[in-house]
Amino acid sequence: MPEYLAPGVFVEETSFRHKSIEGVGTSVAALVGPTRYGPLRGAPEVVTSLTEYTRIYGDGADLVFDGVGEPNYTAIAARAFFDNGGKQLFVSRVCRDVNRADAVNDGSGAVRAAAAAPGARLRFEARFPGAAGNFTLEVRWRDAGNLLRTGRIPAAAAAALAAGESALIDTTVPVAARVNGSLLADGRFPLQASGFATLENRPNDPNDAAAGNTRVWRLRADARVLGADGVALSAAERTQLGDVLVAAALPDTAGYTRVSVRAPASGPLVANEPVVLVLAGSDAAVNLAPVLSGQNNPSNGRRRVLRGTLNAAGTVLTLTAADNRVMAADQPVAELSLSADATLALAALATLPDTGAALFALRAFDLDVLSAPDPVAPERAPEPVFAVADLSPSPQAVRHLAALLPMQPARRAERLTQPVAALYLNGEPSATQVIDSIFALADTVALLPAAGALAGPRWLIHMSGGSDGPLPGAADYTGESDELTGSTGFAALEEIEDIAIVATPAAAAHPASHAQVVQALWAHCRRMRYRVGIVDAEAGMSLNEVRAFAGQFSDSLLALYYPWVVTADPSGVRPELTVPPGGFIAGVYAGTDVRRGVHKAPANEVLIGVTGLETDVNRFRQELLNPNGINCLRFFPGRGYRVWGARTLSDDPEWRYVNVRRYFLFLERSIEKSTQWAVFEPNGEALWANVRSTVEDFLYAEWTAGHLLGASTKEAYFVRCDRSTMTQNDIDNGRLVCLIGVAPLRPAEFVIFRIGQKTADAR
Repeated sequence: MPEYLAPGVFVEETSFRHKSIEGVGTSVAALVGPTRYGPLRGAPEVVTSLTEYTRIYGDGADLVFDGVGEPNYTAIAARAFFDNGGKQLFVSRVCRDVNRADAVNDGSGAVRAAAAAPGARLRFEARFPGAAGNFTLEVRWRDAGNLLRTGRIPAAAAAALAAGESALIDTTVPVAARVNGSLLADGRFPLQASGFATLENRPNDPNDAAAGNTRVWRLRADARVLGADGVALSAAERTQLGDVLVAAALPDTAGYTRVSVRAPASGPLVANEPVVLVLAGSDAAVNLAPVLSGQNNPSNGRRRVLRGTLNAAGTVLTLTAADNRVMAADQPVAELSLSADATLALAALATLPDTGAALFALRAFDLDVLSAPDPVAPERAPEPVFAVADLSPSPQAVRHLAALLPMQPARRAERLTQPVAALYLNGEPSATQVIDSIFALADTVALLPAAGALAGPRWLIHMSGGSDGPLPGAADYTGESDELTGSTGFAALEEIEDIAIVATPAAAAHPASHAQVVQALWAHCRRMRYRVGIVDAEAGMSLNEVRAFAGQFSDSLLALYYPWVVTADPSGVRPELTVPPGGFIAGVYAGTDVRRGVHKAPANEVLIGVTGLETDVNRFRQELLNPNGINCLRFFPGRGYRVWGARTLSDDPEWRYVNVRRYFLFLERSIEKSTQWAVFEPNGEALWANVRSTVEDFLYAEWTAGHLLGASTKEAYFVRCDRSTMTQNDIDNGRLVCLIGVAPLRPAEFVIFRIGQKTADAR
């Protein structure tokens, strides 16, 4: 009770209504089984579509255990779950010895793929074990910075250039030309200038009679300017010159190479930036004699790709002898014979023939991750599964490989979906070493596109060594609880409260361990209390075999379905597959809960995606199976393939039906979750009345919705919470006992119409 210590007016809030109970969800399902890819430890992430499942756990291609392939039953079950109405699915991946896996998923029977080469400073690794990790990495070099583009243009075209454009100029200035309104000593004319220059509009100078021309070329500080005597101008003379040449005064014989330099927003040039220079489009000889071991190297329509690094001024390209190549439109790669690292002054590009062109760009690339080969159809083209754009080979850059593809990403979404990691070996390498490593790892090169574009080459790096390991066993499905590195198997599902349906369809394909897996599923459902397990019959079971199999289990938390179903192969390699029905049934459960409610038996529902049954079950065969709690899947002409059974494996008549068992789990879980407020409240009449009213309101809503049997509330349910349900000993020991009785709706399993003859009434 609040204290009132000083006079005044006090306003307090109070509640005049009872607490309410909110119904819990019953349509959340979980699959436990082997998948192509994905994490082995920790609480699984919910997926809401097959696309999300594929992004985390791989595609529907076959699994390979010890060299023997089998259909990917878990992926097929996930697809069937969503097709039949499921919305939320958790997947716990298992493999052989999954409990030995460490925090980074190594140590189990499955092995992670990698790509490494002797002496390489870069290594690519799959982030998870499995044959699906044998990705193909496509590295596509591209123009990342728009650093420099060149092309020879005639003087007339140069005169039409716009202000702000740049060019490489190699020319002689006439003696009569005025520069900045002054003349240098006549003996120093004509000037010879070569180097980078930018076209500017210069304001008119009223003191200069020749200042009517406002278009000038401003030379860069590193441009070469020589006098008539062949001696470079002094600093004072360069200052007087102002690095400006009057554009109109340049002769028509001047050589111009149009240049587009990197935008200022991209930042200044940095020493030792990795770049690529492409010379293309010329049939004439390109004289790079000082560079390429004294050779005169004709282009002949090919694209010459020169790799190297820039100096700080951006005027000299140091070429690297290794991995400089000539690309032809229809020929394989041919090596250039560089005897050692060589240098090339960019001003020399002005000597290109008029038909030539050059493109000079920062070294950057895009990385696409392509899917692993299909075990059944390895000739099928891989598909993109992940992409990273605008990567820099320099470890000092923001977007470098190890930063964007770490082994342990910081965000959980990336930890689940990022398929590969890039690791630097033996310390942080240089940009050139990263490029060299990519070249060393690549074993396939696609040809460059047409001349004139920097779009390649495509380097293909094939990762290898990934495997699915041996076949998982019952211990792998059971899993282990590990708070440090993450739990596995069924134990990993214990961290998620919302799961109501659990299935293990892949286990049914292996009779040697299937019964033990069902035992583990049974124990898991009993431990978690509010879950039911879907049990699949094994493939090809006869009626006596499936009856004997069902006889091993007796619990209302398990439901068995027979036979296997025929469905389309998700990989598209085969026309159809025969698979366990568990994923389809889980989807029917979830879909029925959403459309009708958990009180409705998940039976007489169409199976979407089923094109046939392994065994045809007729009425006479079902008469042998139904009393044993075996739910049959049947085909009805004109009505399709349907679930034709709704029984649990319990021998207790009270819990014979799946919907009754699941409806009571729904009631119990809803009441438990929504009455936590009552814990530690004063255990007296007021609390009892509050609890009683809370439960009654909840059950009344269920009755009015048609979920309970009875013409009145007294027939449908009762709630007692008073002295009649608790002894003084209960109260003394802190126990509040509420007695609840509910009349559930049982399915009309046998619909009987009694018809007989009668005598006609005279009236």
